[in-house]
Amino acid sequence: MTSSTETAMRQELAAAYRLIAHFGMDDLIHTHISARLPEEPNHLLINRYGDLFGEVTADSLAVIDHQGRQMRGTQVPINTAGIVIHTAVHSARPDAICVMHTHTAAGVAVSCLEEGLLPLNQTALLFYGRVGYHAFEEIALDRDEQQRLVADLGDNRAMILRNHGLLTVGRSVGEAFSLMYNLEQACRIQLAVLGSGRPVHLPSSDVCERTAAQYEADPDGAAELEWLALRRLSGLVFDGR
Repeated sequence: MTSSTETAMRQELAAAYRLIAHFGMDDLIHTHISARLPEEPNHLLINRYGDLFGEVTADSLAVIDHQGRQMRGTQVPINTAGIVIHTAVHSARPDAICVMHTHTAAGVAVSCLEEGLLPLNQTALLFYGRVGYHAFEEIALDRDEQQRLVADLGDNRAMILRNHGLLTVGRSVGEAFSLMYNLEQACRIQLAVLGSGRPVHLPSSDVCERTAAQYEADPDGAAELEWLALRRLSGLVFDGR
């Protein structure tokens, strides 16, 4: 029998999948979001391979352990790269409740730029000095890559996977979503600015660091308020499934 805490986490994670689709950050059946089970910290919820993000429901999520073994019911297809990436991060980071990975056009484009994410605007400064970079090796099917992946992530809550996409790590599903939404926005803004062909103004390093620290302090509780609002949206748009 599913516990109430697991049911709640399933609902949170299903909402995140639906919201990623709603905001156009999905990639057909590819990419993945995982969440650690509250009462079984070595077990993760993750999507079945073959479901569009807009199709994911609380009941459709699979349970795997840190070795990628399915732990409940009928065996279902799960993306191998998803297993490699998510089990690596959850194993190395006890604070990782939710791990989110996307392949958006803007995110992949910035991942291909030598300079990576630039401190061009207020949103980008959320990640100033707080984003890791992992070199592209090949499609992430080999567990041998896991050690290098988590070393490049370090203690950061966001990472740019070179020539591949974006990854965020949250202490809750809502935090991982907020980080991903803002990282995506920062990438889109950067491409728009660079595409203008005009001279670029960058804030000073001191201003960048102070702004990043302000985001970390979050005095207004913006991240939690955002997620509450997004859960309302997911209920309205997706019938609360």
